[in-house]
Amino acid sequence: MNRLYVIRTALIVALGGFLMGFDASVISGVVGFIETEFSLSKAQLGFSVASLTLTATLAMMAAGPLSDRFGRRRILFFASILYAISAIASAFAPSFTVLVIARMIGGFGVGASLIIAPLYIAEIAPPEVRGQMVSFNQLNIVIGITVAFFTNYLILQLADSTPMIAGNEWRWMLGLETMPAVLYFVGLFFVPRSPRWLLMQGRKDEALPIMQMAVGNVAAVQELDEIQKSMAKDAELEKGSIRDLLAPSLRLVLTIGIVIGVLQQATGINSVFFYAPTIFEQSGIGTDASFVQAIFVGVINLVFTLLAIALIDKLGRKPLLIIGLIGITACMMILAYGFGQATYTLPAEATAIVDAAQADALTPLIGQTFDSDVAFKTALQGAIGVEAATAFEAPLITSAISMNPMLILIGILGFVASFAISLGPVMWVLFSELFPNRIRGIAISFVGLINSAVSFLVQQIFPWELATLGSSLTFLIYGIFAAVGLVFVIFIVPETKGKSLEELEAQLVRTS
Repeated sequence: MNRLYVIRTALIVALGGFLMGFDASVISGVVGFIETEFSLSKAQLGFSVASLTLTATLAMMAAGPLSDRFGRRRILFFASILYAISAIASAFAPSFTVLVIARMIGGFGVGASLIIAPLYIAEIAPPEVRGQMVSFNQLNIVIGITVAFFTNYLILQLADSTPMIAGNEWRWMLGLETMPAVLYFVGLFFVPRSPRWLLMQGRKDEALPIMQMAVGNVAAVQELDEIQKSMAKDAELEKGSIRDLLAPSLRLVLTIGIVIGVLQQATGINSVFFYAPTIFEQSGIGTDASFVQAIFVGVINLVFTLLAIALIDKLGRKPLLIIGLIGITACMMILAYGFGQATYTLPAEATAIVDAAQADALTPLIGQTFDSDVAFKTALQGAIGVEAATAFEAPLITSAISMNPMLILIGILGFVASFAISLGPVMWVLFSELFPNRIRGIAISFVGLINSAVSFLVQQIFPWELATLGSSLTFLIYGIFAAVGLVFVIFIVPETKGKSLEELEAQLVRTS
């Protein structure tokens, strides 16, 4: 096996993951600015974040079949172009509508790269390192998230001394994505076509040298023979379609794919990544500190993703899922308790935070104690109006809240660590392993679509949840999902490490 060749190829392809992570998480620093600049409602704010995922969901459904027809690499080329267009259009958006359209364009790139990158890597990587190689995509997603948190904070600090940035912070945050998008486009010229896809097209002469570079001469011939035998067995059947996914023989793998896809998002990971500064502001630490703590989220995510990559082919997929889900459940309960114990009492000096016009209206609330964030925010809106309450929410919460913010930081970082070592990388590895060759593209698109649809719902309703249900109940719901998922993983999910894709097909489809 030419390990360096496989690693280089996997890393270039996985740059799509970096763009996805950056594109998705850079919005965390943007929401506070656009909420006031465009006078957005909570529903509009949620859609500004979730709109990207909406089109990503549509792209996921189309990406697999399109990659089966035109090739994995060609679809990734189109994705890189869409990322660049989205970044430029977002940076210059004159209105909320244009911004959403630009984000939705980027969503098509997100959906395509999120599905095709791990699919491609799984098709070129040898079985003994496939888990690590596919996890490179998740690693790059994590690096993209971390870089987005860091550049958001950096731009926020530079705004104080740089007139060009001041007043346009969110535009710079979004526009920076143009650089890695161009780099991805160029890098894909150094990536070969998928050997399995070439075999599907009857182009064995082109597939052989690529496979030889990946696994060595002898192993390449053996593996291509295995793939051809599997394809010959499938040749009697019609080309994979959505209807085929409903076949009884695929019931087990489809159930596992759907449940893991739902679970990854229903535990609230994108609420944390896309709204991290907002969540930390709810603990009363202030805007600048919330951006700093968001960087901690990115760093912890990166460290534990690296740990997962080191362990995924040693411990296996299932043990990591079990460990991670136990941690997610515990941390969500910590967050629910931490926010549930908070109280809110406005001091007299809080009137200096708001404009003079609102100061008198705020005075009746001075000294009153509220037992929940929902009650406190409702009282603020009743006193000074929704627009003013939204604009001054962070400093007013900082002045009024009585709680242990360190408990919230521990809960969030513990949750991110638990996710990063389990559901983050393991889901995409399982997706790339579970399904037979004949329907792998469309199957991954299908379960990816479900994953993305749940992600859209989580992002869309999170601002509403904070405003209506409160932080405590919101995180409690996420914890319940994690606990239910833990039971499913323990009793249903099989171990897939160290087996070829053809071996897994024979095992799981035959016994399902």
